[in-house]
Amino acid sequence: MIRHLVFITATLLAPATIAQIVNPLAVPEVNTVLKADYLDMRSTTTESIVICVGNVVLEGTNMKIACDRLEIVAARLGDREATIGEFKGFKSLIATGNVKLVQGDREATCGRAEVLPLEEKVVLTIDPVVTDHSAGFTQAGSSITLLRGERRLHVVDAVITGPPISDLGPGVEDALDESTPTP
Repeated sequence: MIRHLVFITATLLAPATIAQIVNPLAVPEVNTVLKADYLDMRSTTTESIVICVGNVVLEGTNMKIACDRLEIVAARLGDREATIGEFKGFKSLIATGNVKLVQGDREATCGRAEVLPLEEKVVLTIDPVVTDHSAGFTQAGSSITLLRGERRLHVVDAVITGPPISDLGPGVEDALDESTPTP
């Protein structure tokens, strides 16, 4: 109910985009903002590489990454002689150290996250934990791979914690029958 109220309020307050008209549940696009204590950016003729260190926070449409160090590799367009090229698209984002990723109702923490947009996946290692707040499940393991747009993940050495399940053991029906008064 609250989720629907938030969506309706956001829809009334924000101008509609084409993506929202086609898919009313689409998240409105926002500018990408990168903050860090230190940033080093360099370009080759084919790609741009950005290395951020210290209190790194990258926020964009429906995602937030916070970590100690972030390395971004993007394809480059435009003038090959320019000091900083125009970004074409991300090839990879490698986040390390106290990594926290938030996307919608899912949150992940780990020591290393590899975001691979071309493969449409995120690979989490070094004590990864993924929490799905809407379903009440937490997944942990030695490696977790999230697949974009599928709400699907692969967990190696899986430990999953979820909401309680009703007692399915023997004698449950007998106990229920005894507690129900007979007419």
